[in-house]
Amino acid sequence: MADNNSQFFPESLQKQIKDRVIIVQILVIIFLCINLLLIITFSKKECFYTTTRYVLFAVTLLSDSFLLFMSNILVIFTQCHISIQVWLCIIICVVVLVYVTVTPVTLTAMTLERYVAICMPLRHGELCSTRNTIHCILIIHCLSSVPCIVILSTFFVSASLSFYKQYQLCSMHVFMFYIWQQHLRSAIYQLQFLIMCIILVFCYVKIMKVAKAASGEDKKSSKKGLRTVVLHGFQLLLCLIELWCPFIEAALFQIDYSLFYNVRYANYIMFFLAPRCLSPLIYGLRDEVFFHALKNYVSFGLCKRNTI
Repeated sequence: MADNNSQFFPESLQKQIKDRVIIVQILVIIFLCINLLLIITFSKKECFYTTTRYVLFAVTLLSDSFLLFMSNILVIFTQCHISIQVWLCIIICVVVLVYVTVTPVTLTAMTLERYVAICMPLRHGELCSTRNTIHCILIIHCLSSVPCIVILSTFFVSASLSFYKQYQLCSMHVFMFYIWQQHLRSAIYQLQFLIMCIILVFCYVKIMKVAKAASGEDKKSSKKGLRTVVLHGFQLLLCLIELWCPFIEAALFQIDYSLFYNVRYANYIMFFLAPRCLSPLIYGLRDEVFFHALKNYVSFGLCKRNTI
C-alpha cells in the first residue's frame, strides 16, 4: 500500500493525509458520541416518541449518525487507497446516497409540522398523530431514495457485467461514465432542494403572519416557531452547499491537486461532518423539554458514576 501511495503523493503530502485522517476519526467519534447521547435522551421519555417533532428529530439523529459512520468508511478506503469490488461499493453508496437526503427532507417535514402547530392548531392533533408520523417517515425515505434510484439506474444501463467484479476506489465517481450523468445527478438534487426551499419560505411567511396577529403566549410561541424555521433554513443551506462542493472540487482538481485536497478536506469538515452533529445539538438544546431531559440524564449519569 505504501508503494502505491508513493506513486500518487510525495512523502510530505502522505504525512499530511495521515494526520488529517486521524483528525477526522477523532471528530467522527466525538460527533457520534454526542448524537448517541441525544438518541438515548430521546428514548428515556415516553412523551418524546409520541410527539411528531421529537420523532422526526430522532430520525435526523439516526440518519446523520448512520451517514457519518458509512461515509467515514469511504473516507478511510479513499485515503488509504483500499480498493473494493464495485458490487460492494454499490451497497455502501446506496446507503450514503439515501441518507444524505433523508436529513434535509426530514427538516422540511419538521418545518411543516411547526406550520400546522402554529397556523392550524385545531387540526394539529389529527394531522400529527402517531400513525401519520409513521407514514411521514416512510414518505421521507421514499422521496430520499429517488436520486439514488435515478443515479444507479443510469449506472446499471451503462455498466457491463464484468465491471461489477472489478476493484475500484469506492466513490460516487465510479457510477459516472458520462458527463450527462453528473448533470442529471446535479439537476435532481437542485430540483429537490428548490422544492424544499419553496416549502420553507411558504411556512415562514405563513407563521410570520400569525406571529404579527397574535398576542401574549401565542405571539411568543409563534416567534419561537419562526426561529425554528430559520434554523431549519440554515441547516438546509449547509446541505445545499454540501451538494455544490463536488463541482467546485472537480474544477480545482484540474488546476492544482494540493489546493483541491485542502479544499476537499475543509468542505468535508465544515459542510459534511459539523452540520451532522452541531445542528441537531443546537436544536436539542433550544427545546426546553428536551434540554431538561438531557440535563437530568447527564446529571443522573454523573451522580451514579460518583456513587460507584
